[in-house]
Amino acid sequence: MNKQLIECVPNISEGRDSAKIKAIATVVETVDGVKLLDIDPGNATNRTVITFVGEPENVIEAAFRLIKKASELIDMSKHSGEHPRFGATDVCPLVPISGITLEETAVFAHKLGERVGRELGIPGYFYEKAAKEEKRKNLANCRSGEYEGLKEKLINPTWKPDFGPAEFNTSVVKTGAIAISARDFLIAYNINLNTTSTRRANAIAFDIREAGRVQYEGNKVSGKPMLDANGEPIRIPGKLKAVKGIGWFIEEYGIAQISYNLTNINITSMHVAFDETVKAATERGLRVTGSELIGLIPLKAMLDAGDYFLKKQQRSLGISEEEKIKIAVKSLGLDDLKPFNPKEKIIEYLLEDNTKKLVDLTVKNFAEETASESMAPGGGSISAYVGALGVSLGTMVANLSAHKAGWDDKWEYFSDYAVKGQAYKNKLLFLVDEDTNAFNKIIEGFRMPKSNNEEIESRKIAIENATKYATEIPFQVMETAFNSLEIMKTMLKDGLQSSLSDAAVGVLCARTAVVGAYFNVKINAKDIKDRVFAENIINKATDIYTKTIAAEKEVIDFINSKM
Repeated sequence: MNKQLIECVPNISEGRDSAKIKAIATVVETVDGVKLLDIDPGNATNRTVITFVGEPENVIEAAFRLIKKASELIDMSKHSGEHPRFGATDVCPLVPISGITLEETAVFAHKLGERVGRELGIPGYFYEKAAKEEKRKNLANCRSGEYEGLKEKLINPTWKPDFGPAEFNTSVVKTGAIAISARDFLIAYNINLNTTSTRRANAIAFDIREAGRVQYEGNKVSGKPMLDANGEPIRIPGKLKAVKGIGWFIEEYGIAQISYNLTNINITSMHVAFDETVKAATERGLRVTGSELIGLIPLKAMLDAGDYFLKKQQRSLGISEEEKIKIAVKSLGLDDLKPFNPKEKIIEYLLEDNTKKLVDLTVKNFAEETASESMAPGGGSISAYVGALGVSLGTMVANLSAHKAGWDDKWEYFSDYAVKGQAYKNKLLFLVDEDTNAFNKIIEGFRMPKSNNEEIESRKIAIENATKYATEIPFQVMETAFNSLEIMKTMLKDGLQSSLSDAAVGVLCARTAVVGAYFNVKINAKDIKDRVFAENIINKATDIYTKTIAAEKEVIDFINSKM
């Protein structure tokens, strides 16, 4: 079972005092197993978004400590800022990352809220998936009236807090209230305009956001809101679902922005929100100059944005992850106001294991590491790397062919092959390190204690399982390298004829990867005690080996016929 991981994204009502912000944010690091990912302060909003991740119990302990520290250091009676707010820790959403459902995450939100109310005396509301009644699902409803309206709101039976005191006592005057939730991943995203007008920014926000705008009799200045049969205002819906938005002026940058919350990026993505805002701004005589990401973003959202703009340009999608992110950043203008560092803004990059990897070495250092006295990396890792180089050549030809002048009607065809090539390359690069890891598992097995029968048996099982795995990894290299031949063979036939030799070298590299990995399969399989497993994998490997040798001959004959 996957480890349960949740993300917590508290927003505190302090964005100017760096010492206070640091003291509040870093308290989460006092909890073992919790990783602080990001601290994103905003001067104009006087608000900081903090992001940390870990297992659920650890995360809610860290969240409690953060809320407590914020209540000690922030005085809401003295707070002002552009963003709606009603508490020192204004909102504290919990977001499922892996191994846990949204419903299960809501249970932890309730546990956190009840403790905050009981031990800290802070009143609060559960919203989104943690809400205990329909009208409280929407954060805007829970926070309506903001801090200034809390005195009346807390004693209103309709808005009795879900936890904490139902009165604006001396303690609450300082701390305000808090909203705690379980929700899907939300992207806080601001779009920059070439205007200082909050009114114009709001008009665009109303065009785009799901809630749209209230419909008036006559005009908004002199008319009254139109009401439905239930007495609720009739709204003209905006263009995009799962989008909340308002316009504001940011003194720090001297511009108006539209501040969006994209509450479900599977419904409305960042790039769609951006493009629709560009259209709406243009219709109103304004121009979008760029955008700003608050907090963190999933890698997929950035790659999807890169693909979106590449398609608009009729460019191949089969480029590297790094290049796609660069396209996304430039297309969305995410570096308009300040530098955008993907390593600091993309959640998967922040969660990466920092263990030294072979594929992160320079070409020179990789060669030197291979030539050293260490037994790893060995032939299996080298086979995988040669295979990665081979399919990279085939992918290069596909990308060049997609971009060739006069072949505009074929760009998607070549793009599809380039995307496949990237997937093969990534798998083979993973196997470079995994082959070495598999070898190390065998060594670890042999180093296990063997002082009694139980230890001897455990050691035998560990060595057997490690040897099987060390046989499966080079077999995966064989499979992947063999399958990658489709890229090079297609490029030889349909791609740029001036790049025939590049695709052919790619085939030779794939052939080397298959044959080299085949030797590793055979040498490791001979030590496996489970002979049924061993014979089965050798038979499948031999079949791939035979097909690869035949494919190599076919390609060599083809190349010679063209030269």
